[in-house]
Amino acid sequence: MDNEEIGQDYRDAVLPQTRWENRRFERCDFTDADLRGLLTRGCTFDECDFTGADLGESRHENSAFRSCVFERTVLARVSWRGCSLLGSSFTDCRLRTISARDTDFSLTALAKTDLRKMALSGLRFREANLTESNLDGADLGGSDLRGARLLGANLSGADLRGAKLDANGLVQARLAGARVDMDLALAYAAAHGLVVE
Repeated sequence: MDNEEIGQDYRDAVLPQTRWENRRFERCDFTDADLRGLLTRGCTFDECDFTGADLGESRHENSAFRSCVFERTVLARVSWRGCSLLGSSFTDCRLRTISARDTDFSLTALAKTDLRKMALSGLRFREANLTESNLDGADLGGSDLRGARLLGANLSGADLRGAKLDANGLVQARLAGARVDMDLALAYAAAHGLVVE
């Protein structure tokens, strides 16, 4: 299949402004590749390594990055629309300028990530590792955080109206000043052993 690449070596490749549509990459190595301005549509990346790659100003539509490694990856002004990042890990990446809509971050590793004041409403973070991440002032309205690891996560001032969190998350995270709806307020009270009558 012409649109399928398995185990290809793209290390140090210089491919700025490249367009990929309906292509499949499996176990490909993009270490230190220059992928600035990359546009993907309907692509899948399974177990690919983007360590040190420059994905600045790239746009991704209906693409999947499953179990990929993003370590020290440049993600400035990256846009994800209708994408899946299921099971991918982010280490030492700056995510403050990303844009994501209708995107699935389930099972992703985002521990100790700075996500302050980011627009993350309506996204899926099911069973994601957000341990010690900073989500102060983030818009998480309508997001699904069920099963997420939130130990030491800072959600102070976050907008959590319509968000879904389980009891563990409500106990583990710092929620002072977060904006919540009545359902979440009752769930918070129950998680902390309060009896609402």
